[in-house]
Amino acid sequence: MQEKSTRRSNKARSEEMRARLITVSRKLFAQKGFAETGTPEIVKAAQVTRGALYHHFADKTDLFRAVVLAEANDVANDIALHSNANSNAAEALREGAKSYFKSMQKPGRVRLLLLDGPAVLGQKEMVSIDATTGGNALKEGLSALLSDNAAPLAALAEIISAAFDRAALAIANGANETPYFDAISLVLEGLAVGQKRR
Repeated sequence: MQEKSTRRSNKARSEEMRARLITVSRKLFAQKGFAETGTPEIVKAAQVTRGALYHHFADKTDLFRAVVLAEANDVANDIALHSNANSNAAEALREGAKSYFKSMQKPGRVRLLLLDGPAVLGQKEMVSIDATTGGNALKEGLSALLSDNAAPLAALAEIISAAFDRAALAIANGANETPYFDAISLVLEGLAVGQKRR
């Protein structure tokens, strides 16, 4: 009779090491920033070899990309978790805004997604990451709010997303969240009222 192996597979060990590198790097990138974090520091903190780092990631930028992608996924999951599917479109968008502001208050997240992310990866790649991690939810919410097919949804979503990001930056720098949430709510209500008048 063959005994079941209690040893983890190479794939499981590899996935665990990759996850550890992302977790450790996230902490360092969030605390020190991309430029001030070196790969020797990352491998030491993760207790792996440089070879292990470069087995999983082409370079520090590739590792940073994985960290940013994980952060963006966490934000999207937070928004989805706290959104009520039974809400009307305007209320769902307000709930999404509130969830976004709360999620972006995780220490280091603003730095990773709104400061270092665009600086290191470029705006085009950040837009691509946003599109794959829930950025389309805002566009879908606006589409539900504005039943007019002629509305410039992509441009409107970009403008409102920029307002969310600017508010998250202000809140991260110590501003009270309430006025920003109220302002976003007014914008969304204005869109809904404008739609009804058409």
